Amino acid sequence: MRAILAASLGSLCAAALLAPSASAATTAPAADAVPAQAGAADVRTAPADRGAPAPTGRRPATRSLPLTASLPTDRSARTAGQPTAPGAAGLVRRDVAPFSLLGVVWDDASQDLNARVEVRTRAAGTDRWSRWLELESHRDAPDSESPERDIRGSTAPMWVGEADGVEVRLIPQAGADAKPLPGGLRVALVDPGRDDAAGQPRDTDGTDDKPGKNPSPELSPEAAAASAVNAQLAELGAELIPPLSRKETQAQLTAGQGGGGTDAHIGPRPGIVTRAGWKANESWRERQFLYTNTVKAAFVHHTAMSNNYTCAQAPSVIRSIYQYHTQTLGWRDIGYNFLVDKCGTIYEGRAGGVAKPVQGAHTYGFNTNTTGIAVLGSFGATVPSREAVEGVAKLIGWKLGLHGINPVGSVTLTSGGGKYPAGTAVTMRAVSGHRDGFATECPGAQLYGNLGTVRSLAARLQGR
Repeated sequence: MRAILAASLGSLCAAALLAPSASAATTAPAADAVPAQAGAADVRTAPADRGAPAPTGRRPATRSLPLTASLPTDRSARTAGQPTAPGAAGLVRRDVAPFSLLGVVWDDASQDLNARVEVRTRAAGTDRWSRWLELESHRDAPDSESPERDIRGSTAPMWVGEADGVEVRLIPQAGADAKPLPGGLRVALVDPGRDDAAGQPRDTDGTDDKPGKNPSPELSPEAAAASAVNAQLAELGAELIPPLSRKETQAQLTAGQGGGGTDAHIGPRPGIVTRAGWKANESWRERQFLYTNTVKAAFVHHTAMSNNYTCAQAPSVIRSIYQYHTQTLGWRDIGYNFLVDKCGTIYEGRAGGVAKPVQGAHTYGFNTNTTGIAVLGSFGATVPSREAVEGVAKLIGWKLGLHGINPVGSVTLTSGGGKYPAGTAVTMRAVSGHRDGFATECPGAQLYGNLGTVRSLAARLQGR
């Protein structure tokens, strides 16, 4: 019933609008070390978490393989597609343990990669290799002045489906502008594990027509805290924040502010799958939540990965991104505030409360007083689905409406560095693409071209 969720409308309880002051954040431990010996693999198995059902198959793990600075140049290697240009690096085709997402990582986040990264993978249990796919180098990252530090440099991760073979090539810049590759280059292979329950389609229309719809298991302290910040919107441990109509949304908002009218410009709250719903392992994130003062703008992203996932796989895709951000890059939590799949289903991202101004790590330089929304997929050449575009619009109509922001208007933000020098006041659209805040192709030409539709629909949903 994902289409029902994507089309449903909802509200918020005004008590959830009161965000606590920002707490100091500690840096997540470095969980993805470079292997000590060339060719060795660093395998990290994630701890179990009582806040989510235990996987019925294998547990999540990340495998890290170093990228060799020089590769064989004999004919057999060239036939296998290995780079032969001076300074090229990569990983010779090899069998590996099953994984579903990969990204290239290096030691120093302040260094640029200065190379094009291409990968190909083999579908698990087959001899079918994909074509060469380019990893996008866009920068979803914490701001330099944020309590959350960007520890490692990285490409965007790519979801490839379950694979058990991998090959990587880095093609460095040529000419006068060529620079050396950064140190500590490796490919991180993320296995989200096997959880049969998470892979099944779920009812998301708010009804209880299946047993265990919103289970109330014994929650770990971390899982209870992640759910409690949404407790005014849904019961503790709920997998779904239910949708309400615009009238109900307005009534609860104005009542909470001491008013009695229903003329607030706020869109109906859509149904939102919680972190419990996509089975986040809450032991991976920092315990404290990080808040800013308000939400003035929404930045739209794509995750720059395959569009071939099924909507039933979306929770596994999100868990993989979460694992990459926290266990490989050392971030405090997943970088995006929300995610939307091709069926229009909306997912809670970074913990702290969907109605609160949670600081994300999505647009380097503009993570303060903004929210980051990532659509699962790559939209450079592929047109996003109507359901995904509408899902983003519904979320923005509600989220910006909480803070009195008109989706078709403009706002002034202060840069935290990157595309604009730190401290620069920048005027931009209230609904912008990642490329507006940072030098990147994200969210892809096709999704970026649909932002006008997102703005106008979000404004209509607000009653403007």
